[in-house]
Amino acid sequence: MPIEISNIPWNEVEADWLIVGLSESGELQGSLGALDEALGGQLTRLREAGDLTGKSAETLAIHDARGIQTQRLLVVGLGKPDELNLARFDTAIMTAVRQVSDKKAMSIALAVPEIGSGPLSTERSAQAIATAATVGSVGQDLYRAKPGHFPFENVAILIGPGDDKATVQHAVQRGTILGEAINLTRELVNRPAQEIFPESFAARAEQLANDYGLSCDILDEDRLTDEKMGSLLAVAVGSDRPARVVVLEHHGGDVNAATLGLIGKGVTFDSGGLSIKPSEGMKTMKSDMAGAATVLGAMTAIARLKLPVNVIGIMGLVENMLSGSSYKLGDVLTAFNGTTIEVLNTDAEGRLVLADILSYATDKRADKLIDLATLTGACVVALGEEVTGVFSNDEDWSNDVLAAAKRCGEDVWPLPMFDHYAELIKSDVADCKNVGPRWGGAITAAKFLEKFVSERPWVHLDIAGPSFASSNKPHREGGATGCMLHTLVEVAGEFK
Repeated sequence: MPIEISNIPWNEVEADWLIVGLSESGELQGSLGALDEALGGQLTRLREAGDLTGKSAETLAIHDARGIQTQRLLVVGLGKPDELNLARFDTAIMTAVRQVSDKKAMSIALAVPEIGSGPLSTERSAQAIATAATVGSVGQDLYRAKPGHFPFENVAILIGPGDDKATVQHAVQRGTILGEAINLTRELVNRPAQEIFPESFAARAEQLANDYGLSCDILDEDRLTDEKMGSLLAVAVGSDRPARVVVLEHHGGDVNAATLGLIGKGVTFDSGGLSIKPSEGMKTMKSDMAGAATVLGAMTAIARLKLPVNVIGIMGLVENMLSGSSYKLGDVLTAFNGTTIEVLNTDAEGRLVLADILSYATDKRADKLIDLATLTGACVVALGEEVTGVFSNDEDWSNDVLAAAKRCGEDVWPLPMFDHYAELIKSDVADCKNVGPRWGGAITAAKFLEKFVSERPWVHLDIAGPSFASSNKPHREGGATGCMLHTLVEVAGEFK
């Protein structure tokens, strides 16, 4: 989808749709004023009538826009000027893009708001617009005869005459790459388990690694056995689909520079094993590999952006199924780092996968770690479906990730990691058990993972809520969301 930068006056641009933002209390001045004048004062009249409010993400469409070159005009509200930030801007622009992407072969022009500095500089706004145009025009309807959204034939981002085109072009390229990486993640998560299973995911990762210059190593069952990844292999043993671990590396930094480790849970389908889920709980379990898909998407973006940093991405891929060979309650597993684990719930399988690949990442000399996992329903109970839970053993590293998420407009919230939570997963027969009691389940899961990071600075992101949306909203497609990918790339860009 081509995206061009233009400083042509808003009323002179030719497109099927012109999209402009209007704040709740903003005056119709500057380019907005010129647009209103070209429209014969139509925006002023609509505002005076109360039809054009500027409230956040509220839209008003003018289908027969006379006096300007575009056929249709969509005005989207930006809310109160003193409350406008990247997250609100993203919501507004995504709402607008989704509204106008319902037909094939459409061209659109989106105007960068004339704000100029702060979190919504011209460059940051243009980047967000490029990402929204890329993501908002693609739905989850991969198998429908008549999709609900279509990529645009052409996109123009309108900037002011004093803005530097080259600088904005760089921001737009970054925004497009981020959008395409998010779409990759969404596609992988939205596809069913009959198509995305450990071997097919690994093959896709290898293809993308070749495309974007990442080194790729795929560990098959024999190698996983040789590496003594007994925790991960136990989860996979009940399935006809053999386990895989994918290791991707981006060597953008100095050979002696620190390495960032990104770790993703990739349970391509989770039946719960012998601790079987009810049918209702299984309907969306194709999405239980969202952590691995996000790591893969982030690694492609990091490579394409040529970030000057060393990053290793490790994805643990299994199916958790039932058969005569399934692992059982009471089994004792030995993880890659030698820790023994008593299994008391086979539906607490994601942490068993992460146990091996987290410790494998430390063995590969990753200096700081971030893992992503659709790990616990308890985190959704605590924070709802829109917020990612953050857990860490290192306050400074956690603050770095939290700050990056805030800059990217992604909602996250830290939860406590007090020592007494570790008491709840002590086992009488092994070093630990894989579940604690009912209460504090998201935290005891994180305390379990902490045993496998070798005291490296580590952040665990529980994306069980926000990674897969249960329904459509004006600003967001239902299904996979690609949440936290932007934050991972932001962290990588600042990593030292």
